[in-house]
Amino acid sequence: MVSALLFASTLGSAVDAEPLASAEATLVTAVFAAGCFWCMEPPFDKLEGVVRTTSGYTGGHQRNPTYEEVSAGTTGHTEAIEVTYDSGKISYQQLLDVFWKNVDPVAVDRQFCDVGRQYRSGIYFRDAAERAAASASKTKLEESGRFDGAEIATEIVAATTFYPAEEYHQDYYVKNPLRYKYYRWGCGRDQRLEEIWGPQPTP
Repeated sequence: MVSALLFASTLGSAVDAEPLASAEATLVTAVFAAGCFWCMEPPFDKLEGVVRTTSGYTGGHQRNPTYEEVSAGTTGHTEAIEVTYDSGKISYQQLLDVFWKNVDPVAVDRQFCDVGRQYRSGIYFRDAAERAAASASKTKLEESGRFDGAEIATEIVAATTFYPAEEYHQDYYVKNPLRYKYYRWGCGRDQRLEEIWGPQPTP
């Protein structure tokens, strides 16, 4: 999606500084982890109000981790996605709803075929309002009875540094559509999501 901010920047001097500042003020970010970051870009990219998604790493102790290091499970990071969105067009609560429908909340230190702490699921809040919303959404899910008393494993912790992944990981589903679809199906992601949540829209 092309944001209003990016569109305005192409108009140069024809755009007043005040409207541009207003547009900038509504752009905020949210960070989620739900296994392979390739698979979390599509559901957010298609939302009205989402400006961009960035695959990356968060929650670890090493600075500037590489994909190989994170995959080895030695840095403490998890694969994550940073969602930049226009808060005037879409709410954080709506992002939470999309997140939950794309994760296996009871899987511990894994998501689908990917196993290890680097694939744990999580919501990484940036302020008290996000923390409250995330916690409330988790409690609601726990009380729904959907998982027969199984504990929700998704962590809700304060956001730390988010490190963008290497460029070849960004928009992988667009750059390599066949490989992406093969991986997604082979990993059993959609099969498990349908088992949990019911019929899913085309990813």
